[in-house]
Amino acid sequence: MKNSPLATVLLALLACAALGSLILCWMYIHTTRQLRTYQGNVAGIQQRQQAFQFLINDVVEYSKRNPQIDPILEKNGIKLKPGATNNSSAKNASK
Repeated sequence: MKNSPLATVLLALLACAALGSLILCWMYIHTTRQLRTYQGNVAGIQQRQQAFQFLINDVVEYSKRNPQIDPILEKNGIKLKPGATNNSSAKNASK
C-alpha cells in the first residue's frame, strides 16, 4: 500500500495548526499577565492619588485655622494668593 501525499499534506497542516494554536495560547497568557500587572499598577496609583487628595484637602482645611501655612501652599500651587485669579481654569472654560 502506497503512502498517500494527501495524508502527508494534511498531517503537515495539522502540525502547523497545532503550533499556531500553541503560539496564540502563549501570547494570550502573556498578555493577560501583563494586563493584570498593569491593572495592579493603576490601582496603586489611584490609591496614592486619592490619599494625596485627602491630604491636600486636610491641609487646606488646616490653613483656615492656621494661616501661617499659606505661604507654603501658595508656593506649591495648592492655594491661590489672595486677589489672584486662576488663569488655567479661565482658559479651560473658554475652550
